[in-house]
Formats: sequence, structure tokens, C-alpha cells
Amino acid sequence: MFDFLEGYDVLGAFWTTVQLTVISAVGSLIWGTLLAAMRVSPVPLMRGFGTAYVNIVRNIPLTVIIVFTSLGLADIFGVTMGSDRFDVQGFRLAVLGFVAYTAAFVCEAIRSGINTVPLGQAEAARAIGLSFSQTLRLIVLPQAFRSVIGPLANVLIALTKNTTVAAAIGVAEAALLMKEMIENEAQTLAIGAIFAFGFVVLTLPTGLFLGWLSKRLAVKR
Repeated sequence: MFDFLEGYDVLGAFWTTVQLTVISAVGSLIWGTLLAAMRVSPVPLMRGFGTAYVNIVRNIPLTVIIVFTSLGLADIFGVTMGSDRFDVQGFRLAVLGFVAYTAAFVCEAIRSGINTVPLGQAEAARAIGLSFSQTLRLIVLPQAFRSVIGPLANVLIALTKNTTVAAAIGVAEAALLMKEMIENEAQTLAIGAIFAFGFVVLTLPTGLFLGWLSKRLAVKR
């Protein structure tokens, strides 16, 4: 029944998808947190940069960003991302595009969590001599992260599905292999079902676990 799968590395394609997701998620969390800090910063220049970045990037289609990282950074500006191999370059450029795009959504999720922290706590921190960065790092962000696990889980699930866009620049992830198989085989429905099931396996347990974690660590007001 599944003889048409012979000769295709389906597990390898999904492993590339997992790698794209995990590395991009870590990068997006770091950059998104910095953007959120900028958006609530008392420095107008930093606040303006964070606001402009989020509003601009969120309104650009992800495909445009991914294609720009390949055609713009690699082909026009000669960015090699530390490798001469085309497949490695494509993977790293895709990660860069995903981080740039997803961080804007992570930023807004974290900023919404920051807004749930009572203002009096920040004022008390300043009263005992803590700087803005110390207040944010020691008091505000730990509470903010606990309150936005659910929204961040949604961003992670969206990122997992968005990795299919990397096929546009030739990254050998699941969507690119599915396209190749559909072109070569006469089992369109079976191929679509297999890859749909694969993404369900990746996203459903993640969503359930992070949903449970969100309830477990919810901040009681």
C-alpha cells in the first residue's frame, strides 16, 4: 500500500522541519524578548524602533521575507551564512527569515504579559533602587512569561506550520518533499494524508503539553 514511499526520505524531511522549528523558536524567543523590552523601554529611540519593527514585519507576508533572505541577502549582497554549501546556506537563511518574522509575534505576546504585571511592582522596584533593566529581568519578565505560555504555544505551532514556506528557497523540509512526491507519484491523496498526519504529530502534543503547562504555571491574581 505504501510502496510509493520507497526512495523518499520522509523522516529526514520531517527532521529538517523539526530543526527549522526548534532553532527558529529559540532565536525568535530571544529576539522577541529584546523587542518587547524595547517596546516598554523609557528610551524613546528604542521604543520607536521596537514599535516600527513589529508593525512593519507583521504586515509583510512570510513568503516575501523568506525569498528576500535568499534572493536579497544571498544573491545580491553575497551573504553566505558561514558556509559555501547551497543546502546549508538555504537552511540558515530560512532560519534567519523565520526568526525575523516570528519574533514580532513573540514580542507582542510577551508585551501583553508585561502589561498584566501590576504597575505597583515596578514602582516598588524603582523605589528600592533597581534600574529599568533589573526590574524587567528580575521582576516583570518572570511573571510575564508565566502568563503568556498559551499565546507563545500558538506562535510555536504557527511557526511549525510556517516552516513549509522554506520550500520556496529549496530547503529540503517536508513541504518540498511532498511537492516532489506529488509530481512523481500518482498517490496524491495518500501523500497529502501522510504529510498532514506528520504535522499533526508535531503540533498536537506540543499544543497539549504547553496548554497544560500554561494552566500549571498560571499566575494567580
